[in-house]
Amino acid sequence: MRISLGLAAVVGFLTTGAANAQISSLKIGVLTDMSGVYADPTGPGSVFSARQAVQDFIAGRTGNNIEVIAGDHQNKPDIGSAIANRWIDVDKVDVIVDVPTSSVAFAVNDIVKAKNKVFLGSGVAASDLTGSRCSPNTVHWTYDTWALANGTGKAIARTGGNTWFFITADYAFGHALERDTAAVVEANDGKVLGRARHPLSTNDFSSFLLQAQASKAKIVGLANAGGDTINAIKQAAEFGIVQGGQNLAGLLVNVNDVHALGLKAAQGLLLTEAWYWDATEANRAFAKTFAAANNGRKPSMVQAGVYAAVTHYLKAVDALKSASDGKAVVAKMKQLPIDEGLFGKGTIRPDGRKIHDMYLFEVKRPEESKYPWDYYKLRATIPAAEAFRPLSEGNCALAAHVQ
Repeated sequence: MRISLGLAAVVGFLTTGAANAQISSLKIGVLTDMSGVYADPTGPGSVFSARQAVQDFIAGRTGNNIEVIAGDHQNKPDIGSAIANRWIDVDKVDVIVDVPTSSVAFAVNDIVKAKNKVFLGSGVAASDLTGSRCSPNTVHWTYDTWALANGTGKAIARTGGNTWFFITADYAFGHALERDTAAVVEANDGKVLGRARHPLSTNDFSSFLLQAQASKAKIVGLANAGGDTINAIKQAAEFGIVQGGQNLAGLLVNVNDVHALGLKAAQGLLLTEAWYWDATEANRAFAKTFAAANNGRKPSMVQAGVYAAVTHYLKAVDALKSASDGKAVVAKMKQLPIDEGLFGKGTIRPDGRKIHDMYLFEVKRPEESKYPWDYYKLRATIPAAEAFRPLSEGNCALAAHVQ
C-alpha cells in the first residue's frame, strides 16, 4: 500500500517547532501488522498516525516531498525481512516505523543497521532492542517489556501478589516480558511457580489455563498481547479462574483490548501504558482527529508513539538537511530537545531508549465510565527516571562510555 503526501493545509494539534522546514525527498515505510493479532493497536492506525505526522509537519510549507508507504509483515520475520530489504534497496525507503512483533523487529533492526537507515520502533516491546541488540540506527520510542514489568508487575507484587504462573507467547516478546516480570516479582520476595508457553495467535488456551489453576498461584500473568490476551481473558472467565481465587495480570493490555473485552470483563485490571487518549487536551485533540478517520476508534499508545517518533525524526532530518546517513539522523534525534504535546518532555538515551513517564492504570467498572472509550483511572505516574531499565543494566555497547 502506497500513500503519497503532497502539501496539506491542515491545522496541526501539536507544535512541530519546524518553521520553514523543507525536506526535498524522503520516504517513510510503516511496517506493521495490518490484519493479524496486533492489528488493532498498530496496523492501519499506525499508518494513519505516520501520515498525520507528515501532514502536520509540512502544513503551510513548500518544497516538501515526503511519501509514506505501508507493508504487512504478518508477524513473520522472513516476510518482514523481505519487505525491509526491498524497501531500502529498491524503493529507497529512509526510515522504517512501528514493527510490532519483536522477532520481526530484531530482524529489521539488523537490516537497518547494516544499510545505515533508521528504525523507529513503537509497536515492538522487547527491552533487548536497547540492551544486547542496541543499534546506533534505532530509537525505541513508546514502551518496552522492562517498563511493563516495572509498572504492572511491581504494583501487583507489592500488594500481595507474591506467587505467579505465567502464560506466555512463545517468541521473543513473550519470553522477554516473562523474564522481566519474573525478575521484578522475585526482587519483591515473590515466587514463580510455573509457566506455559503458547503459539502466537492460538485460539485455545484451555490446557494453559488448567496448568495455571493447578499451580495455585495467586497471580496468572499473561505475557502476551493483542488478540491472544483478549482470548486468554475471555477463556479464563469460562474456567472460573478469578472465581476460584486467582487473579489475572495482563502484562501488555492496551485501550483497544479493553474495548474488545468490554468493561464488564476487563474491570479492575491493572495495566501499564505510556499514553492514554483522555489524559490531556493535546491527547484528546489527536484522538478526535484519529477517530474521525478510523471509524470512531481511539488511538493506542503505539499509534500515538508512531506520530511522535515520526515528528521528531522529521525535525532531525530538517536540521541535517538530509536523511542519507541514518546513524547521523539518530544522533541528531538524541541531541535535539523533546517537548511535544503527546508525550511531553523526554530524552533519547545513548542506547536508543526514548525516556518519558509511564502510567499505571486501573480499568473502570461499567458504572464509572461516563462516555465512549472512558476506560481508565490513574493509579500512579511512574517518573521517566524510574520507568525504564537503568542505562547501566542493559548491556548495550553504545552506553559503555557513559557508565
